[in-house]
Amino acid sequence: MAVFTAVSLDDVSEWIKQFPLGKALAVRGIASGIENSNFFITTESGEHVLTIFENLSFEQLPFYLNLMRHLAERGVLVPAPVANDKGELIVPLHGKPAAIVSKLEGSSQMAPQPAHCAAVGAMLARMHLAARDFPLTQPNLRGLDWWNAVTPTVLPFLSDSNAHLLRAEMHFQESYATCEHYKRLARGPVHADLFRNNVMFVGERLAGFFDFYFAGCDTWLFDVAVTVNDWCIDLDTGVLDEARVRAMLDAYHAVRPFTAHEQASWQPMLRAAALRFWLSRLFDFYQPRAAEMLTPHDPTHFERILRERIATPAPRLF
Repeated sequence: MAVFTAVSLDDVSEWIKQFPLGKALAVRGIASGIENSNFFITTESGEHVLTIFENLSFEQLPFYLNLMRHLAERGVLVPAPVANDKGELIVPLHGKPAAIVSKLEGSSQMAPQPAHCAAVGAMLARMHLAARDFPLTQPNLRGLDWWNAVTPTVLPFLSDSNAHLLRAEMHFQESYATCEHYKRLARGPVHADLFRNNVMFVGERLAGFFDFYFAGCDTWLFDVAVTVNDWCIDLDTGVLDEARVRAMLDAYHAVRPFTAHEQASWQPMLRAAALRFWLSRLFDFYQPRAAEMLTPHDPTHFERILRERIATPAPRLF
Protein backbone atom coordinates (compact mmCIF):
# COMPACT_ATOMS: atom_id res chain seq x y z
CA MET A 1 0.00 0.00 0.00
CA ALA A 2 1.32 3.45 -0.86
CA VAL A 3 0.13 6.12 1.56
CA PHE A 4 2.36 9.16 1.43
CA THR A 5 -0.05 11.47 3.27
CA ALA A 6 -2.08 10.13 6.17
CA VAL A 7 -5.69 11.31 6.45
CA SER A 8 -8.01 10.80 9.43
CA LEU A 9 -11.78 11.04 9.66
CA ASP A 10 -11.33 14.29 11.61
CA ASP A 11 -9.25 15.73 8.75
CA VAL A 12 -11.88 14.83 6.18
CA SER A 13 -14.92 15.84 8.25
CA GLU A 14 -14.13 19.55 8.11
CA TRP A 15 -12.65 19.57 4.60
CA ILE A 16 -15.60 17.79 2.97
CA LYS A 17 -18.14 20.38 4.10
CA GLN A 18 -17.42 22.38 0.93
CA PHE A 19 -18.71 19.49 -1.24
CA PRO A 20 -22.39 18.54 -1.78
CA LEU A 21 -21.85 15.09 -0.27
CA GLY A 22 -23.10 15.41 3.32
CA LYS A 23 -21.09 14.41 6.37
CA ALA A 24 -18.08 12.12 6.19
CA LEU A 25 -18.82 8.86 8.01
CA ALA A 26 -15.68 6.79 7.38
CA VAL A 27 -12.34 6.93 5.58
CA ARG A 28 -9.91 4.13 4.73
CA GLY A 29 -6.76 3.91 2.64
CA ILE A 30 -6.73 2.08 -0.69
CA ALA A 31 -4.02 -0.56 -0.98
CA SER A 32 -2.87 0.20 -4.52
CA GLY A 33 -0.89 2.74 -6.50
CA ILE A 34 2.56 4.16 -6.01
CA GLU A 35 2.08 7.76 -7.16
CA ASN A 36 -0.73 9.18 -4.98
CA SER A 37 -2.48 8.68 -1.66
CA ASN A 38 -5.95 7.24 -2.24
CA PHE A 39 -8.86 6.72 0.14
CA PHE A 40 -12.42 5.47 0.09
CA ILE A 41 -14.67 7.99 1.79
CA THR A 42 -18.15 7.03 2.96
CA THR A 43 -20.46 10.04 3.19
CA GLU A 44 -24.16 10.55 3.77
CA SER A 45 -24.61 10.48 -0.02
CA GLY A 46 -22.60 7.29 -0.63
CA GLU A 47 -19.03 6.19 -1.32
CA HIS A 48 -16.46 8.29 -3.15
CA VAL A 49 -12.72 8.23 -3.76
CA LEU A 50 -10.38 10.88 -2.37
CA THR A 51 -6.98 11.30 -4.02
CA ILE A 52 -4.15 13.42 -2.60
CA PHE A 53 -1.63 14.07 -5.36
CA GLU A 54 1.99 13.62 -4.32
CA ASN A 55 3.79 14.46 -7.57
CA LEU A 56 1.33 16.29 -9.81
CA SER A 57 0.99 20.03 -9.27
CA PHE A 58 -2.07 22.28 -9.04
CA GLU A 59 -1.13 23.52 -12.54
CA GLN A 60 -0.97 20.03 -14.08
CA LEU A 61 -4.12 18.57 -12.53
CA PRO A 62 -6.83 20.42 -14.50
CA PHE A 63 -5.95 18.31 -17.54
CA TYR A 64 -6.69 15.03 -15.75
CA LEU A 65 -9.80 16.07 -13.81
CA ASN A 66 -11.39 17.92 -16.71
CA LEU A 67 -10.63 15.03 -19.06
CA MET A 68 -12.47 12.67 -16.72
CA ARG A 69 -15.44 15.03 -16.54
CA HIS A 70 -15.41 15.45 -20.35
CA LEU A 71 -15.48 11.69 -20.86
CA ALA A 72 -18.15 11.07 -18.21
CA GLU A 73 -20.41 13.67 -19.85
CA ARG A 74 -20.08 11.75 -23.15
CA GLY A 75 -21.07 8.39 -21.76
CA VAL A 76 -17.62 6.89 -21.24
CA LEU A 77 -17.59 4.85 -18.03
CA VAL A 78 -15.14 6.79 -15.83
CA PRO A 79 -15.29 8.31 -12.32
CA ALA A 80 -16.94 11.74 -12.34
CA PRO A 81 -15.05 14.46 -10.42
CA VAL A 82 -17.07 16.30 -7.78
CA ALA A 83 -16.82 20.11 -7.64
CA ASN A 84 -16.91 22.07 -4.38
CA ASP A 85 -19.26 24.96 -3.66
CA LYS A 86 -17.01 27.27 -5.71
CA GLY A 87 -17.01 24.98 -8.72
CA GLU A 88 -13.43 23.82 -8.08
CA LEU A 89 -12.34 20.25 -8.80
CA ILE A 90 -8.94 20.56 -7.09
CA VAL A 91 -8.87 21.70 -3.45
CA PRO A 92 -5.89 21.69 -1.03
CA LEU A 93 -5.79 19.12 1.78
CA HIS A 94 -2.78 19.06 4.11
CA GLY A 95 -1.22 21.60 1.74
CA LYS A 96 -1.38 19.25 -1.25
CA PRO A 97 -3.80 19.17 -4.19
CA ALA A 98 -6.72 16.81 -3.66
CA ALA A 99 -9.86 15.77 -5.51
CA ILE A 100 -12.97 13.65 -4.96
CA VAL A 101 -14.48 11.46 -7.67
CA SER A 102 -17.39 9.04 -7.80
CA LYS A 103 -16.64 5.43 -6.87
CA LEU A 104 -17.13 2.82 -9.59
CA GLU A 105 -18.99 -0.38 -8.81
CA GLY A 106 -17.51 -3.83 -9.26
CA SER A 107 -13.98 -5.16 -8.91
CA SER A 108 -10.88 -5.60 -11.02
CA GLN A 109 -10.78 -8.64 -13.28
CA MET A 110 -7.31 -10.07 -12.71
CA ALA A 111 -7.84 -13.22 -14.82
CA PRO A 112 -9.43 -11.76 -17.95
CA GLN A 113 -11.07 -13.87 -20.62
CA PRO A 114 -11.66 -12.83 -24.26
CA ALA A 115 -15.06 -11.35 -23.35
CA HIS A 116 -13.45 -9.00 -20.81
CA CYS A 117 -10.77 -8.01 -23.33
CA ALA A 118 -13.41 -7.26 -25.96
CA ALA A 119 -15.29 -5.01 -23.55
CA VAL A 120 -12.08 -3.12 -22.72
CA GLY A 121 -11.15 -2.75 -26.40
CA ALA A 122 -14.53 -1.32 -27.35
CA MET A 123 -14.61 1.13 -24.43
CA LEU A 124 -11.03 2.24 -25.12
CA ALA A 125 -11.98 3.09 -28.71
CA ARG A 126 -15.05 4.98 -27.46
CA MET A 127 -12.84 6.87 -25.03
CA HIS A 128 -10.40 7.90 -27.76
CA LEU A 129 -13.22 9.15 -29.99
CA ALA A 130 -14.98 10.95 -27.13
CA ALA A 131 -11.81 12.86 -26.25
CA ARG A 132 -11.19 14.20 -29.76
CA ASP A 133 -12.80 17.55 -28.91
CA PHE A 134 -11.26 17.86 -25.44
CA PRO A 135 -9.82 21.40 -25.45
CA LEU A 136 -6.84 20.95 -23.10
CA THR A 137 -3.53 19.48 -24.16
CA GLN A 138 -0.65 17.97 -22.24
CA PRO A 139 2.08 15.62 -23.47
CA ASN A 140 2.44 12.12 -22.14
CA LEU A 141 4.75 12.90 -19.22
CA ARG A 142 6.15 9.35 -19.37
CA GLY A 143 6.95 9.51 -23.07
CA LEU A 144 10.22 9.56 -25.02
CA ASP A 145 11.63 12.66 -23.31
CA TRP A 146 11.14 11.01 -19.91
CA TRP A 147 12.70 7.77 -21.16
CA ASN A 148 15.79 9.71 -22.22
CA ALA A 149 15.98 11.46 -18.85
CA VAL A 150 15.58 8.28 -16.79
CA THR A 151 17.78 5.89 -18.77
CA PRO A 152 21.12 7.29 -17.46
CA THR A 153 19.88 7.07 -13.87
CA VAL A 154 19.13 3.33 -14.04
CA LEU A 155 21.86 2.06 -16.39
CA PRO A 156 24.52 1.82 -13.61
CA PHE A 157 22.36 -0.71 -11.75
CA LEU A 158 21.80 -3.08 -14.68
CA SER A 159 23.60 -6.22 -15.75
CA ASP A 160 25.59 -6.00 -18.98
CA SER A 161 22.83 -7.85 -20.81
CA ASN A 162 20.06 -5.59 -19.58
CA ALA A 163 22.11 -2.44 -20.12
CA HIS A 164 22.67 -3.52 -23.74
CA LEU A 165 18.94 -4.21 -24.13
CA LEU A 166 18.00 -0.80 -22.76
CA ARG A 167 20.49 1.11 -24.92
CA ALA A 168 19.51 -0.82 -28.05
CA GLU A 169 15.78 -0.35 -27.49
CA MET A 170 16.17 3.36 -26.78
CA HIS A 171 18.08 3.72 -30.05
CA PHE A 172 15.35 1.80 -31.88
CA GLN A 173 12.52 3.88 -30.40
CA GLU A 174 14.26 7.20 -31.03
CA SER A 175 14.77 6.21 -34.66
CA TYR A 176 11.21 4.98 -35.09
CA ALA A 177 9.79 8.22 -33.68
CA THR A 178 11.25 10.04 -36.72
CA CYS A 179 9.70 7.80 -39.38
CA GLU A 180 6.72 8.67 -41.57
CA HIS A 181 4.45 5.92 -40.23
CA TYR A 182 4.89 7.18 -36.68
CA LYS A 183 4.32 10.80 -37.63
CA ARG A 184 0.99 9.90 -39.26
CA LEU A 185 -0.49 7.96 -36.35
CA ALA A 186 -3.80 9.17 -34.93
CA ARG A 187 -3.32 11.11 -31.69
CA GLY A 188 -5.23 12.58 -28.81
CA PRO A 189 -5.77 12.13 -25.07
CA VAL A 190 -4.87 8.62 -23.87
CA HIS A 191 -5.19 6.81 -20.55
CA ALA A 192 -1.61 5.44 -20.85
CA ASP A 193 -1.95 3.09 -17.85
CA LEU A 194 -4.99 0.91 -18.53
CA PHE A 195 -3.88 -2.17 -16.63
CA ARG A 196 -6.22 -4.82 -15.21
CA ASN A 197 -6.32 -3.11 -11.82
CA ASN A 198 -7.51 0.17 -13.40
CA VAL A 199 -10.72 -1.31 -14.82
CA MET A 200 -13.82 -2.43 -12.93
CA PHE A 201 -16.16 -5.26 -13.94
CA VAL A 202 -19.40 -6.65 -12.60
CA GLY A 203 -19.26 -10.17 -14.02
CA GLU A 204 -18.53 -9.67 -17.73
CA ARG A 205 -20.05 -6.17 -17.71
CA LEU A 206 -17.46 -3.41 -17.81
CA ALA A 207 -18.25 -0.90 -15.05
CA GLY A 208 -15.55 1.67 -15.78
CA PHE A 209 -11.96 2.85 -16.29
CA PHE A 210 -10.23 4.79 -13.53
CA ASP A 211 -6.86 6.24 -12.43
CA PHE A 212 -6.30 8.73 -15.25
CA TYR A 213 -3.31 10.37 -13.59
CA PHE A 214 -0.80 9.17 -16.20
CA ALA A 215 -3.02 10.42 -19.04
CA GLY A 216 -1.69 12.76 -21.69
CA CYS A 217 -1.76 13.36 -25.42
CA ASP A 218 -0.02 10.63 -27.37
CA THR A 219 -0.76 8.18 -30.18
CA TRP A 220 -3.92 6.15 -29.67
CA LEU A 221 -1.92 3.11 -30.77
CA PHE A 222 0.39 3.51 -27.77
CA ASP A 223 -2.67 3.32 -25.50
CA VAL A 224 -3.80 0.13 -27.24
CA ALA A 225 -0.31 -1.38 -26.92
CA VAL A 226 -0.09 -0.61 -23.18
CA THR A 227 -3.48 -2.27 -22.69
CA VAL A 228 -2.70 -5.38 -24.77
CA ASN A 229 0.63 -5.83 -22.98
CA ASP A 230 -1.22 -6.26 -19.70
CA TRP A 231 -4.63 -7.73 -20.51
CA CYS A 232 -3.65 -10.21 -23.20
CA ILE A 233 -0.56 -11.97 -21.89
CA ASP A 234 0.56 -14.94 -19.87
CA LEU A 235 1.82 -13.21 -16.74
CA ASP A 236 4.65 -15.68 -16.16
CA THR A 237 6.19 -15.42 -19.62
CA GLY A 238 4.87 -12.23 -21.22
CA VAL A 239 3.71 -14.26 -24.25
CA LEU A 240 0.62 -12.87 -25.96
CA ASP A 241 -2.58 -14.93 -25.77
CA GLU A 242 -3.90 -14.74 -29.33
CA ALA A 243 -7.55 -15.28 -28.38
CA ARG A 244 -7.50 -12.35 -25.96
CA VAL A 245 -5.47 -10.15 -28.33
CA ARG A 246 -7.89 -10.86 -31.17
CA ALA A 247 -10.92 -10.13 -28.99
CA MET A 248 -9.54 -6.78 -27.84
CA LEU A 249 -8.29 -5.61 -31.23
CA ASP A 250 -11.41 -6.68 -33.13
CA ALA A 251 -13.67 -4.92 -30.63
CA TYR A 252 -11.59 -1.75 -30.81
CA HIS A 253 -11.45 -1.86 -34.63
CA ALA A 254 -15.25 -2.20 -34.82
CA VAL A 255 -15.63 1.14 -33.03
CA ARG A 256 -12.60 3.04 -34.36
CA PRO A 257 -10.97 1.30 -37.35
CA PHE A 258 -7.21 1.01 -37.30
CA THR A 259 -5.23 2.59 -40.15
CA ALA A 260 -2.50 1.24 -42.39
CA HIS A 261 0.05 3.44 -40.59
CA GLU A 262 -1.05 1.91 -37.29
CA GLN A 263 -0.68 -1.59 -38.72
CA ALA A 264 2.88 -0.77 -39.81
CA SER A 265 3.66 0.65 -36.34
CA TRP A 266 2.06 -2.09 -34.26
CA GLN A 267 5.14 -4.15 -33.43
CA PRO A 268 7.34 -1.12 -32.59
CA MET A 269 4.53 0.31 -30.45
CA LEU A 270 4.17 -2.89 -28.42
CA ARG A 271 7.90 -2.64 -27.75
CA ALA A 272 7.54 1.04 -26.80
CA ALA A 273 4.78 0.21 -24.34
CA ALA A 274 6.90 -2.51 -22.74
CA LEU A 275 9.93 -0.20 -22.57
CA ARG A 276 7.94 2.58 -20.88
CA PHE A 277 6.91 0.34 -17.99
CA TRP A 278 10.24 -1.44 -17.71
CA LEU A 279 11.87 1.97 -17.33
CA SER A 280 9.36 3.25 -14.77
CA ARG A 281 9.68 0.09 -12.71
CA LEU A 282 13.48 0.27 -12.86
CA PHE A 283 13.30 3.89 -11.73
CA ASP A 284 10.94 3.12 -8.83
CA PHE A 285 13.08 0.14 -7.81
CA TYR A 286 16.51 1.78 -7.93
CA GLN A 287 15.53 5.39 -7.17
CA PRO A 288 12.82 4.86 -4.52
CA ARG A 289 10.96 7.67 -2.82
CA ALA A 290 10.21 7.74 0.88
CA ALA A 291 6.70 6.47 1.58
CA GLU A 292 4.81 4.39 4.06
CA MET A 293 4.57 0.72 3.05
CA LEU A 294 5.68 1.38 -0.53
CA THR A 295 6.68 -1.77 -2.45
CA PRO A 296 7.86 -1.11 -6.02
CA HIS A 297 6.73 -3.47 -8.77
CA ASP A 298 9.21 -6.04 -10.09
CA PRO A 299 11.04 -4.60 -13.14
CA THR A 300 11.82 -8.06 -14.56
CA HIS A 301 8.17 -8.52 -15.58
CA PHE A 302 8.42 -5.86 -18.29
CA GLU A 303 11.96 -6.85 -19.20
CA ARG A 304 10.51 -10.27 -20.14
CA ILE A 305 7.68 -8.63 -22.08
CA LEU A 306 10.08 -6.38 -24.00
CA ARG A 307 12.34 -9.28 -24.92
CA GLU A 308 9.31 -11.30 -26.05
CA ARG A 309 7.97 -8.43 -28.19
CA ILE A 310 11.35 -8.05 -29.88
CA ALA A 311 11.63 -11.80 -30.54
CA THR A 312 8.07 -12.73 -31.56
CA PRO A 313 5.77 -11.03 -34.07
CA ALA A 314 2.40 -10.04 -32.61
CA PRO A 315 -1.00 -10.79 -34.18
CA ARG A 316 -1.96 -8.18 -36.75
CA LEU A 317 -4.22 -5.28 -35.81
CA PHE A 318 -6.77 -6.23 -38.49
